Amino acid sequence: MMTNLWTRFLNPLALLLLAFTLTGCSAIVAQNPASELKPVNAVADGDEKRLLLAGHDVVAYFTEGRHRLGLPEHSSLYQGVRLRFASAEHKALFDTDPTRYLPQFGGYCANGIVYGIPWGGDADTWLIEDGKLYIFGGQGSKDAFLLDKAGNLRLAEQYWRDEVAGRNSFLQRLYRLVWRVPHYKSGAELAQMLVEAQTGNQP
Repeated sequence: MMTNLWTRFLNPLALLLLAFTLTGCSAIVAQNPASELKPVNAVADGDEKRLLLAGHDVVAYFTEGRHRLGLPEHSSLYQGVRLRFASAEHKALFDTDPTRYLPQFGGYCANGIVYGIPWGGDADTWLIEDGKLYIFGGQGSKDAFLLDKAGNLRLAEQYWRDEVAGRNSFLQRLYRLVWRVPHYKSGAELAQMLVEAQTGNQP
C-alpha cells in the first residue's frame, strides 16, 4: 500500500521536476502574472516575459474563423500579459472589449481543466461555443472533450472557479497529478472512449 502511494506521488513529481528543469524559471514567471489572469498559457519570448498563446491572435478566431499568428507591431499589454494581433483592426477590437476575446481557462487545454490540471493548449486546436473561445492540447483532447461537451464544460468551469484560478500553475499541476479528481481518465482511457464512440460500441 505504502509502495503504491509513493509510486503515485513520485512519478508525477519526477515529471514535474523534469519539466521545471527543462523550462526553468521563465515558464513559472510567464504563466503566473500578478493579476486576475493567473494562471495563463503564456511563454517568454525575447524581452517579453508573458506572451499569450505564443503570440497567436485571439481576435482572429472570431473574425476569421482560424488561428493566426500576431505581429509584434500590433500588440497590447493586458493585466501583465502581452497579446499580439495580425492587424491594427484586431488590436483595436481587443482593446475595446478584451474579455470578449480572451480564451477561457487562461488559454490552457479545456480538457485538462476538466481534471483540474492547467497544462497544454495548442493555438491550432480550438472551439468557439456560446461566444467563448476554448483552446485544446490537440485534436484528441478536443474530441474527448466533445464526447460530453455540456458535462465537461460544467466540470471545467467548476474546477477553474473553485481551484485553478488564482493558483500557481505548477503547484496546481503537481497537486492534481498526485491527488487526481474522482472522474480522472488517463490518455489511454480517453483514447478507448473515442474508439468506442466512433464505432458505436459505447457501454
